[in-house]
Amino acid sequence: MAKPSYKSGFVAIVGRPNVGKSTLMNQVIGQKIAIMSDKPQTTRNKIHGVYTTDHNQIVFLDTPGIHKRQSKLGDFMNKTALNTLKEVEAVLFLADTSEGFGGGDRFIIEQLKDIKTPVILVLNKIDKVEPEALLPMIEQYSKLHQFAEIVPISALNGNNVNTLLQQVEKYLPEGPQYYPADQITDHPEQFVCAELVREKILHMTREEVPHSIAVTIEDMHVQENGVVHISAVIFVERDSQKGIIIGKQGALLKEVGKQARQDIQNLLGSKIFLELWVKVKKDWRNQDRVLRDLGFHRDA
Repeated sequence: MAKPSYKSGFVAIVGRPNVGKSTLMNQVIGQKIAIMSDKPQTTRNKIHGVYTTDHNQIVFLDTPGIHKRQSKLGDFMNKTALNTLKEVEAVLFLADTSEGFGGGDRFIIEQLKDIKTPVILVLNKIDKVEPEALLPMIEQYSKLHQFAEIVPISALNGNNVNTLLQQVEKYLPEGPQYYPADQITDHPEQFVCAELVREKILHMTREEVPHSIAVTIEDMHVQENGVVHISAVIFVERDSQKGIIIGKQGALLKEVGKQARQDIQNLLGSKIFLELWVKVKKDWRNQDRVLRDLGFHRDA
């Protein structure tokens, strides 16, 4: 039963790759549940983040960046992002003020014209531009679509994020509290742990190993001493990539494990023993069976 005057609903976050969607999600939730990288197309699945107050609950869906497809995985990512627009009470369209308007923005706006859902334009990264540059951007975007609201923010620093949340609340219907107040995501812990490992690899390999990486948790259990034992497998497409990820005398893989373990400990609130293995699955991004095994076709 809904609480008196309690409002709840689902809100999608869309935008070009690398505009700060995951950063905004983590800022709102107050904890890392979506990985961040300066590489585009980092998010592959819809990440559900749960923001709860005494008056409302907003379930945010951080979608993969909409982009020109280059593989079956890219196809899946685009379908996931666009299908999400039909499921929600409002859409946050994030644009990067530091990059300016681009063809990717125009493509997304064309998709938004086909939906009846209220769309809030969120001009992100205002900490990287001069204030006087914002008005021309607002005018440019406003000519292309009738946005319900326009809110400039810095997702990284938190500037104006509370104002954005207040605007979002206006579009929520009265409804139930879908999740317990202390739950911040509906993804299983294994999914988030795998994503945190993948984030570290993206940070450390730079352009040497782009997006031909997938991580799965093969085993996760609590030992008698209270330590959580996690065994994760890192899949790559070529033998040369396996060598890069392992590094000289295992140095890079060891550093990946060290940094990921710290984030996972913060997430779980427990001591972690993390085992990492690297395996080759050739051209996995274009193989339907492998994509299904890795969980990429569940929502397509």
